[in-house]
Amino acid sequence: MRHIKFIYLLVFLFSIFSCNKEKNTDFVVKGTIKGLTKGTVYLDKVIDTIISPVDSFLVRDNGKFILGDALESPEIYYLRIKEVPGEKLLVFGEKTSIEVQTKLERFVVSAEVTGSENHDLWQEYKKMIQKFNSSNLDLVKASFEAKQKQDSLALDSLDTAYKSLVRRRYLYTTNYAVKHADREVAPYLALTELYNANISLLDTINNSLSEEIKNSKYGKQLDRFITVIRKNEN
Repeated sequence: MRHIKFIYLLVFLFSIFSCNKEKNTDFVVKGTIKGLTKGTVYLDKVIDTIISPVDSFLVRDNGKFILGDALESPEIYYLRIKEVPGEKLLVFGEKTSIEVQTKLERFVVSAEVTGSENHDLWQEYKKMIQKFNSSNLDLVKASFEAKQKQDSLALDSLDTAYKSLVRRRYLYTTNYAVKHADREVAPYLALTELYNANISLLDTINNSLSEEIKNSKYGKQLDRFITVIRKNEN
């Protein structure tokens, strides 16, 4: 009888633990990695400035996985496969379930992520920034050739073009963040893309944020970052 009661107690405690675990998992990411017959998938995020694992899943023959974490507000997560070191797929996690479809051979490049509005906005931004990056590469190549020819006039012109490109990139990022000031992607872009820009641009984004976003993880970080810059300036 005592043995039966003990089993019931274990079942009861396990059910409580399971419910609590499910309740605390606000963010769920699930999907399929084609070509992965056996391996471990990790979900990482930045904790105290260090990228640390928060969940893991042992994948079997079908390549399917499901991971999760307790989430205060939307933030960037990293998906990685233990057996494929060096590759990390960045996903913008939200308090919802998102889906990832990808392949083992091109884990990051072939990934399709759905279910996160912040992730969609971030991807849209990155497509435009690729054009700026392409233009920057063209300027670097032209500058290298001008240096070889010792063409000072060309170098001056290229330097002016580079500064103009940087200004346009900063302004585009600022306008994009302000346009989406009701999403966590706005302060995230300010922190990752404008950290060395003029503080006025950071202020513009910070002042445009909705109250909810100001109180998000990245919203608070942006406000603290601006405060630190102002203290250093003084």
